[in-house]
Amino acid sequence: MRPLDGLRVLDLSSFLAGPYASSLLGEFGAEVIKIEHPDGGEPGRRFGTATGIDNLSLTFQSENRCKVSVTLDLKAPDDQEKLRQLARRSDILVENFRPGTLEKWGLGPEVLHRLNKRLVILRISGYGQTGPYKDRPGFARIAHAVGGLTHLAGMEDGPPVTPGSSSLADYFTGMYGVMGVLLAQRVAELTGKGQVIDAALFESIFRILDELAPAYAWNGKVRGREGRMTLQVCPHGHFQCGDGKWVAIACTSDRMWDRLARRVIDRPDLADRFPHTADRLAERDLIEGVVEAFTMAHPMTDVVRLCTDGDVPCGPVNSIEDIFADPHFKARGSMIEIQHPELGPITVPATFPHLSETPGRIDHLGPELGNWNKHLDALLGDDSELRDPGAPAG
Repeated sequence: MRPLDGLRVLDLSSFLAGPYASSLLGEFGAEVIKIEHPDGGEPGRRFGTATGIDNLSLTFQSENRCKVSVTLDLKAPDDQEKLRQLARRSDILVENFRPGTLEKWGLGPEVLHRLNKRLVILRISGYGQTGPYKDRPGFARIAHAVGGLTHLAGMEDGPPVTPGSSSLADYFTGMYGVMGVLLAQRVAELTGKGQVIDAALFESIFRILDELAPAYAWNGKVRGREGRMTLQVCPHGHFQCGDGKWVAIACTSDRMWDRLARRVIDRPDLADRFPHTADRLAERDLIEGVVEAFTMAHPMTDVVRLCTDGDVPCGPVNSIEDIFADPHFKARGSMIEIQHPELGPITVPATFPHLSETPGRIDHLGPELGNWNKHLDALLGDDSELRDPGAPAG
């Protein structure tokens, strides 16, 4: 058993946020039908590291796992009708077209809810379904900038950067989208009524920036780039070690600083002299210099060991090579190798979070384009697959 067994998801989305959201639902039991254009499928099939086989990029394989593929041209009236019939037989629909696109095709929420009142619709876009920017195109890189993250990232006197050049907004929005789907699905089970989840990439980024908004509203402070340290606590940041590698040390409380000073770097005088955060922030160059002199005197593994023995939070700044060799990742099962029929074994991040009784699993990686087309006519002709149009579950 998996928590979402029995639910059917229609995934009309492309690239990352929507596909990631629907793949999470699939890992935990939902049947996910990916709707793709007959001519080459969704563009995400060619995004990321190529494998030498058309339509089989590694990004697509990882972020479209646990799905089957059906090809429909949603601009074609016949295929639009097939989508409507699929929606009558489904519980959840995920899409990330520009706002208004589904309505233009006669597939908007009002139409779909007339066919299936219980349908939960997740709509992901750069700026949301409302507001003056709703028609603008948006990707994760843009969301990081508009949402406030990029302004914070980089060295203090350097240009703004995107952390890790990663697609954080896509993944955060996908996770928030799944949370919205599960909340709405609960309501649908209780009341028989579905709803629309409006998830904007920029808002998922804005939501995770801790006290940025209340601090500005409170005192007008505009937080900027803080480089490898942070301006709120000290010592707290990235420190280079004697072998050229780096560690992260986080003394977020006075107690943690006391342990670092007394137990790890053997400077009880500093613990006594700078007992409080405000004291250390006033002399941050001195404090950070002392800590970095300690880390530079030892190789990275020794710094981690000494800090850990002293009960001070510390960890290596890992590359992906380091991660593959890390015994903790292995012990946790954080990666899993899945056999692909054409590519052979592919290593991907494992399911997360870990549920003790009903864990998720990865049945297969990204689907072959149209691999479920042969089942479509049978599905559309089976009235037993129709969802109850609106009655509460219990």
